[in-house]
Amino acid sequence: MPGFGYFDRRTALRGGAAAAASMALTSALAGTSSAQPAAPGTSSIVRGYRELQTGIDRPSAERTAALANLDRVAKAYHDSMTVGDGPLWKDLPLGPGSEFTTSMYARLRAIAVNWGTPGGALAGDPAVLARIKGALELLYTSDQYSEKTAEIGNWYTYEIGIPLYLLHILATVADELTQDELARYLKPVLKFSGDPNRRTNNPSVVETGANRADKSTISIVSGAMLGDAERIKRGVGAFTDVEGGGAASVIAKLHRSAGDGFHTDGSFLQHDSVPYPGHYGIILLTAVASAIHVTKGTEFELPADVRDAAYALVSDTFAPFVYAGALMESVRGRFLSRQGESAHDIGHQLTGAVVLLARSASGKRKEALGGLAAKWITEDTFAPYLEIPDPERFAPGPDLVGIPGIEFAQELLATKVRATPTVATHRVFGQQDRMVHITEGWSASLGVASTRISRYESINSMNLHGWYVGDGSLYLFLPKAKGHFTDAYWPTVDPLLLPGTTTKSGPAPKLESVPLTSKDHCGGVRWDARHGAHALDFVSQDGTLTAKKSWFFTPSGVVCLGAGITDSSGERVRTTIENRNLGENGSGVLLADGHLVGGSESLRRKRWLHLERVGGYVLLDDAEVTALREDRTGTWRDIDKGANTKGTTVPYTRRYQNLVIEHGAKPSNASYAYAVLPTASVLQTIASAWSWRVRSNTATVQAVRLWDATLLANFFAAGSVDEVSVSGPASVALGRTSNGWQLAVSDPTQRQEVLRVTVRRKTVEVPVKDTFGATQIVRV
Repeated sequence: MPGFGYFDRRTALRGGAAAAASMALTSALAGTSSAQPAAPGTSSIVRGYRELQTGIDRPSAERTAALANLDRVAKAYHDSMTVGDGPLWKDLPLGPGSEFTTSMYARLRAIAVNWGTPGGALAGDPAVLARIKGALELLYTSDQYSEKTAEIGNWYTYEIGIPLYLLHILATVADELTQDELARYLKPVLKFSGDPNRRTNNPSVVETGANRADKSTISIVSGAMLGDAERIKRGVGAFTDVEGGGAASVIAKLHRSAGDGFHTDGSFLQHDSVPYPGHYGIILLTAVASAIHVTKGTEFELPADVRDAAYALVSDTFAPFVYAGALMESVRGRFLSRQGESAHDIGHQLTGAVVLLARSASGKRKEALGGLAAKWITEDTFAPYLEIPDPERFAPGPDLVGIPGIEFAQELLATKVRATPTVATHRVFGQQDRMVHITEGWSASLGVASTRISRYESINSMNLHGWYVGDGSLYLFLPKAKGHFTDAYWPTVDPLLLPGTTTKSGPAPKLESVPLTSKDHCGGVRWDARHGAHALDFVSQDGTLTAKKSWFFTPSGVVCLGAGITDSSGERVRTTIENRNLGENGSGVLLADGHLVGGSESLRRKRWLHLERVGGYVLLDDAEVTALREDRTGTWRDIDKGANTKGTTVPYTRRYQNLVIEHGAKPSNASYAYAVLPTASVLQTIASAWSWRVRSNTATVQAVRLWDATLLANFFAAGSVDEVSVSGPASVALGRTSNGWQLAVSDPTQRQEVLRVTVRRKTVEVPVKDTFGATQIVRV
């Protein structure tokens, strides 16, 4: 699935013609004498879908600037297009199963949208319209995409990718087509996306998640264009899987630890084992938002409970993983490697979907959705949402153009909606093996894996350097580095040295599609909004390297412990503290115990380090640390060679600051202990020694005691630390609250039924069966 199934948010119909266009469209839907009368509401659906392509013609300086850039791109595609017997563009050859077909429709869509946009360079030009119609006819009659075309290669291209682009084009020019022409160009859509509930090339496959949502919307819009009420109803019903009894509903909450869709703890998975709030979840949400928008006020309107469920998903599943308008890397799957979908690009897509949802909501729901959208728009200073300097980069959504996103957002902001404030949060999403730690100044998340959740996803020639993203990567998001991961990070970072991971110096393992690990233990406990513990029983993909790893999250930083580090391969083993992208020709003073560190140094028996504009690092044992500042060069094509997603071969060079703990070759029961203090000053770094004490760092239990005596502990087996003993693997927090002593417990293995915890000689039994790693609270 190449991930081209987006709705984008476009600008309005050509100069003041919306009413006339809707009347013409109604006539077009009645098109020929043999056509059936259009069902009531169908013209409204097509009009609403056109609005998602060409917008509402709301004037602003930002719209004018974005339209000028869209003009440039659309005009270039138009001027280089040849409508004849051969290919439309010389670099996109025609042919069965062509990997270029999606790009053909994407370029034609850009031309069509510009033609339908008031003030666009191509707006309303009859010659341009004739060429658009000629291109549609060529692509159809050449069987590039027709009912005679065979599925060759990726099923998604035929069943979702091309249909979406085709519907974008047809919605924009529908009033200029007869009903026969519409029906003709929609024949392949009916063939390849005839049933929104099932995979056409394999009808035994029931569609789920984002794929089902996209096909549902395709059914609604194509049905409206054909005046087919039954097809529209089937599309609406497919969202909740009416035909399947609700088993594959896209909004249902699954009470299990794997499977496509939303889960009861707010998780979202696609491809069964990949956390995907940062891509497919947003595609799904966008499809639902679009369907709500186009059916609003018609007899086909999505049911109120479906709309309410969609509104609630925003704060539960998506908002926790947004930082400064960008999606966190831990939930972006293989799309880390896609040049055209940075964390900010997909963040813009989410913002656009939420703005669209807010348009249809009312009361407190509208206020909450609008507040989140306003927050993300305000905070994203790295890639401003209201600016589209290049329509192919940083548009509101990863698609080519996004002027309606600007218009809808400005319409929302004009209401003076209050941006949602940042509130400290620590959440564990056990059903997708993810967590998020949010403070008012910085945030963090982990990339980890287990027998339930894959280390990484690498399919369709994407994410070619993703070997270690799920091996304990600690992702930090800082206010002075909002573009850290977007700024050519993934093509230039050393993929063998991701922060938080313990790896070998030898060759990376063979890439697999969605590899799981052989260890169940992955998860953690939430103490309160500002504290939590997380643990990983780590084994390398080749099975030679093992370790017990813990992260303890506090308001000031993250304490990182590792123990039992053992490897038999003979390669050098190391744990990466930091691998910070300083930017092109970046700078920043690195201090070690007050002394300036140069380009490459071996640091022994140091107590603390500090990197300018980033923060501090405290070494809690006698580690040998290598500090290396280096320039690294790479291309997006190095990490993504996908047919429809491949990056450019343009080289990027970025400067990195590495801090690496050396464990040597064939370590046996080695360990590490350090703290990462995001945004801390030098003085704060030095003073942090008072914030916690390491109470244990063994292969059985890792624990820290906070300044207020709260104990955070990860047990990898039955064991004891201080006044706490447990009967088996567990994450535990113990401390005082306003109501007395409180115990928080979770089962990171998700396999136990009961955990027995003894606190000061008092034993309590904590039921954990079917809790999927969720924190259980006990008063003691």
